[in-house]
Amino acid sequence: MLVHQAAFTLEVGESGYLIGFGELVDYPAQMPYGWRCGPATPVGAVVLTTTDTGPVLLTVEVHDGPPQPEVGDGWEPAEEISLRTDLPGLCLATLEPGDVLDAWPDDEPPLYLSAAGGESGGEGWVRMRLYCHADDPEPGLGDHGERHLIQLWPAPETAPLHPEITEADRQQRAEYAQAMDTPVEDYTYTHAEPGEAG
Repeated sequence: MLVHQAAFTLEVGESGYLIGFGELVDYPAQMPYGWRCGPATPVGAVVLTTTDTGPVLLTVEVHDGPPQPEVGDGWEPAEEISLRTDLPGLCLATLEPGDVLDAWPDDEPPLYLSAAGGESGGEGWVRMRLYCHADDPEPGLGDHGERHLIQLWPAPETAPLHPEITEADRQQRAEYAQAMDTPVEDYTYTHAEPGEAG
């Protein structure tokens, strides 16, 4: 049964958004290229969008058990992952160039979920199902008529549900992981005080 629903427009950056039940403060170490979503951390997922820097209509539903599959409405095949709940409240953040920004709307009440297998308010697990649709499926800037439906319900940790990925997806994932593992060069320079040898 549907317990709570929130619907709002999310302005995404070039790398999608993070959603989960713990601190979402850093870029994920790996990106789920070839999928729409994947684990960023055990408590959070990264969701990739067709839209690059533009609006996505996001609907988040909390259910007390697994909802019936959505049919029609032009949805892509659903993907599912399990998330651990370090915090009972849902967190949302956008991935901006070089930064992670809190994105839960100020006018939208916090969304809480009781987890499976955890003590009251303690650590447990939830299942996240993601549906996506874009009127214009080609990636790019601006409004692509993109909408996402995220359904959450208490459930024990189970294997993820994703489509098969291609060799090109694997290569893109490897390149991203390598870039994330490469130290950023330090471009700072200390100027000598007047009269000091430089």
